[in-house]
Amino acid sequence: MPTLQTLITFFGVAVLLGLSPGPDNLFVLLQSAQRGWRMGLAVVVGLCMGIIVHTTAVALGLAAVFAASEMAFTVLKWCGAAYLVYLAWGAWRAPISVKEEGDDAQAAAAVQATSSGDLLRMVMRGVVMNLTNPKVLIFFLAFLPQFANPALGPVAPQIFAFGAVFIVATFLVFGAIAIFSGVFGRLLLKSARGQFWLNKITALVFVGLAVKLATSQR
Repeated sequence: MPTLQTLITFFGVAVLLGLSPGPDNLFVLLQSAQRGWRMGLAVVVGLCMGIIVHTTAVALGLAAVFAASEMAFTVLKWCGAAYLVYLAWGAWRAPISVKEEGDDAQAAAAVQATSSGDLLRMVMRGVVMNLTNPKVLIFFLAFLPQFANPALGPVAPQIFAFGAVFIVATFLVFGAIAIFSGVFGRLLLKSARGQFWLNKITALVFVGLAVKLATSQR
């Protein structure tokens, strides 16, 4: 197993990567602003579940097989781009619903009901977002083994340990983004104009991410 010092160093690097602007944290920020921090945290859980899959693929050597296949990379990236366009279309057409100040109790009940019905869907949205980006798998393939030390034993358990630490760092950083963005988003959602522009900006960002993914190269 990795040493404690190595795990601490890896955790610090993982936190910095989580704070760096990228598709995943931007995705969390926008979803939280649109739908609230609970939904944002559900997306974060989904992204972390995707990390489990990527870590397992790297540890078992499957990621190397995928990285060697041009067809697999191309198919996956186009699936990811299509999914982002689908999300963009949904954001562009999202209805405007502004709550009155006196409807706090009713709004809170509605949010609770929506959360219970949509949390799983948002978790799956995070999973799909993560797994349909082949660049993430290739990144893990290049990143995780750098910290493994064969002198300390089998590499696979070390990869799993680093993956677990990366999940903790991701959840902490992305979770904070979800909460802060969700609180800020509530202010915007009290304004019809603010909600309108938030939906349009979200849609345009998703289209931009789709174009970036579709034109990415290994």
